[in-house]
Amino acid sequence: MTIAAPPAPVKAAPAALDARWIAAAGAASISLTSVFTKLADTSPATAVFFRCLIALPPLALLMLLEFRRHGMPTRRVVAIQAVGGVMLGIDFALWTQSILMVGAGIATILNSAQVLVVPLLAWAFYRDRIPLRFVLAVPLMFIGITLTSGLVGAAPAEGGGLLVGTLLGLASGVAYAVYIIIVGRTSSRERANSQVFISTAAAGIAGTAIGLLWGAVDFTPGWEAIGWLMVVGLSGQVLGWVLIGAALPKLSPSVGSSLLLLQPVLAVFFAMVLIGERPSPVQLLGCAIVVLGVWFVSQTAAPAPDRPDQPDLPVEMAEPPAAVHAGGSVKV
Repeated sequence: MTIAAPPAPVKAAPAALDARWIAAAGAASISLTSVFTKLADTSPATAVFFRCLIALPPLALLMLLEFRRHGMPTRRVVAIQAVGGVMLGIDFALWTQSILMVGAGIATILNSAQVLVVPLLAWAFYRDRIPLRFVLAVPLMFIGITLTSGLVGAAPAEGGGLLVGTLLGLASGVAYAVYIIIVGRTSSRERANSQVFISTAAAGIAGTAIGLLWGAVDFTPGWEAIGWLMVVGLSGQVLGWVLIGAALPKLSPSVGSSLLLLQPVLAVFFAMVLIGERPSPVQLLGCAIVVLGVWFVSQTAAPAPDRPDQPDLPVEMAEPPAAVHAGGSVKV
């Protein structure tokens, strides 16, 4: 009589990491971009040139892996995404100069105002309906932006620089909103890697050109500056995007947008802790109001369930990228 050996224990599959933690890690990675840019202490043209150049090799690898799975995008899609990249480059240049003038945390909060611009552009170009939440949030956001700028109570000698820095931060948000609108109509999750590579390459060229307004490119800024810019390129352009891109498709729009609000909040926190920025109580109040307004606008109704008879959309009409689902509140 033979005795059968007991069955081997079945190993439980490792639990998947919660998508909310992944999105939070991505937001934290991106929130440090403004701090590292400030630490690099270079001209906008230098910062944009190096952050994009450093990010391209790993993005190229991801793009090639994508091509093997899904093939290459059409020339039309590439051209449109390159135009979007030009707007992203303008955003990079203006935002970098704003960081140098008003601080890393405040500049990030000001850039978050792009959430007000996206619905307007979607209405102007695509006749999308403007949500009631947007209309209600506009006065609140303007109050918050005014307080965040630091102009309230500022000395006359400081007011000019703060005003210019604030306007540059807001203008960078407008450029970023145009980028979101453009790529949101030509991108899909299956081709997200190529979209980011194309946009980053175009952004490096356009942003460097715009950054020349504040000084030439320094190709030898020193090892310390290159080190910080390397961290900017790899954390903001690659790591943060990969984490958020992987997490947001698994989250509802409301949860995703709320988690992405960690980015501007953490940017202010890290700027205070790591580089000693000290916003006034009035500015912190303004930051809180802006974040509240961004959260309010980005809340959306739960999406309707997919219809079984609905045909697949071509790439040109595919689902917008994760940043659009989240109200356009992520800053890369």
